[in-house]
Amino acid sequence: MQGRGGHRRKTGDPHTEPVESVLDELYTTPPDDFVARREEHAAAARTSGRKEDARRIHAARRPTLAAWAANLLPHSRPEETRRFLELGQALREAHRTLDAAGLRELSAQRRRIVSALSGQAARLAREAGHHLSEAAQREVESTLRAVLADPDSADQWAGGRLTGSLTPPSEFPSGTAPAGPVPRKRSPRPDSPGPSTGTRTRDELAERRRLRQVELARAEQVAEEASRKLSDRRAEQADAEASLRRANDEHDRARAELSAAEQRLREAHERLDLAERGRREAEEGGRAAAEALARAERQARAAAREVDRLAPRAR
Repeated sequence: MQGRGGHRRKTGDPHTEPVESVLDELYTTPPDDFVARREEHAAAARTSGRKEDARRIHAARRPTLAAWAANLLPHSRPEETRRFLELGQALREAHRTLDAAGLRELSAQRRRIVSALSGQAARLAREAGHHLSEAAQREVESTLRAVLADPDSADQWAGGRLTGSLTPPSEFPSGTAPAGPVPRKRSPRPDSPGPSTGTRTRDELAERRRLRQVELARAEQVAEEASRKLSDRRAEQADAEASLRRANDEHDRARAELSAAEQRLREAHERLDLAERGRREAEEGGRAAAEALARAERQARAAAREVDRLAPRAR
């Protein structure tokens, strides 16, 4: 059965389904349904006596919306995932070997593929009924950049069980590389400084370049942290707005129910008043009937006495 988000859901018996398959399903389940599905699977494992599986399932943490969208890629796009992981490995190797030409080419691929994969994650989320906000989309892109830069992040993402977005390390190259070949050295003129002075100048240039790279890395780290905080605040605002909408809807439903209950109460009072009038009329009719019966009994007794008085005279 094809599940929401494009991944293939397990269709086995929930009481015997392997715990790894259960966890794979949970982390491709939309966050709104995660807790309910987790508790359902944990209860099934406990019922079947698999206490350790139940503990692992119950310990699974609910992913953020961006982490869930990122998890959909390894499960639904395995071939693209494999190529992306290979690109990350090549980028890290080029960075280690300071291969400027390789860095330029791979960095261009990185930008294109990060954009394409984040777009696929957004489409998979939409297919599952969830729209990624701009902040969530940036978190997905941050996660993908981290996967390219850091092997531990790559392993986490490849497992498809992220609970939060990943942040790329600040020391990873920004994607810029020297624009052209390094100029060839010219032969020193007769009056040019000697080799010792030239070496000292190159060392100074290298040191300044290193300091600029350190400053750039620090600035990128600060910018990344600021971007992450902004994303968190926007996500919190979106959650607060969603909570407010739900509260307003619940308030409207409660008000409608109260109005309907008040209408039913008014109708019940009207029926009670009508019943009270009917009861009073019935009581008055009963009293009148009792009085008429008493009069008839008195008249009957008087008539009987008169018959008894006249009967001897008539003989």
